[in-house]
Amino acid sequence: MSRKKVALLFGGRSGEHEVSRNSAYAVATALSSSFDVFPIGISKEGNWYGPVPLDDIPHFTPDKYTDKQVTILPTPQSGGTVYSMPDLDPVAKLHVFFPVLHGTFGEDGTLQGLLELAQVPYVGPGVLASSVGMDKVMMKKVFDQAGLPQVRFLSFLRTTIESGLPDVLDEIEETLGYPCFVKPANLGSSVGISKAGNKAQLTEALQLAARFDRKIIVEKGVNAREIEISVLGNDQPMVSQPGEVVPCNEFYDYNAKYIDDRSLLYIPAPLEDDQIKMIQELAIKAYKAIDCAGLSRIDFFVTKDTNEILINEINTIPGFTNISMYPKLWENSGIKIEELTRRLVELALERAEETKRNIRSYDI
Repeated sequence: MSRKKVALLFGGRSGEHEVSRNSAYAVATALSSSFDVFPIGISKEGNWYGPVPLDDIPHFTPDKYTDKQVTILPTPQSGGTVYSMPDLDPVAKLHVFFPVLHGTFGEDGTLQGLLELAQVPYVGPGVLASSVGMDKVMMKKVFDQAGLPQVRFLSFLRTTIESGLPDVLDEIEETLGYPCFVKPANLGSSVGISKAGNKAQLTEALQLAARFDRKIIVEKGVNAREIEISVLGNDQPMVSQPGEVVPCNEFYDYNAKYIDDRSLLYIPAPLEDDQIKMIQELAIKAYKAIDCAGLSRIDFFVTKDTNEILINEINTIPGFTNISMYPKLWENSGIKIEELTRRLVELALERAEETKRNIRSYDI
């Protein structure tokens, strides 16, 4: 029986382009034991190139592949075919698309919408869960509706900050106080995130976050442990054991995650049994609240003074680098990355078959 062909999408138009390349290399290496992998690198300008040799994935730059520009068509008739650009000659027919794209134009529902139009199976959640999971403001509103405990937060548009900064500062100080965290609403990997301890730092943090997004979220700072847990599955998801991150910097910022290797990871996290059970139950509840599918990593706080458990955020396409918690947590729970990626492809195919049951027309 011939092996299925998997299109691996990486890079992309976001501030997490470089992280995506490193994640994709690990995924491609793991997938290659069970599937034929067709890596497609997406440039920072949004152009697609492929196939990219596996060893070139971490160092992908489009200038080496100008004669290998490809695309897919948003029509079911194309059947997963990748075409050359600009002449649209068929290059490869692929069975499953595996996005390893972090941030905007990859994790936010836009790519998922394209794959839905093409009616091809793809790994990970659909348009709704992807977009809600990417937008931290909408995510927190859905979590609030689901009764999930979380830190207090405010949100502002960039135009509001630019036109009325003094009022914004006053509202944050009165409602949240210091310290607080300022984040772009639609970005991950801690890009553009700052911790503010006074008005000057808050002003600078708002201006930084506004460079990356039109919507800004500000969260009350808590003195807490950072706990992460991995989820795998579609309608009946399963959870890993939780792990704990002890950042080498003041908080788990981009440098602590991907550049400085001094952060400590404890797997499993040193927690009481009832805490583990609660975190696992809340993770499943959060996963289902946004109608997630395939995979996610869900981050929690456990306050140091009261041991209160608070959900922080959900990551619908978590990192797969050699220091990323998502695969590490599953490995500790008995699922190595080769089996993990194989299961993700199987879940994508399972979900595509479930979707086919939907009736697309109605005759009265």
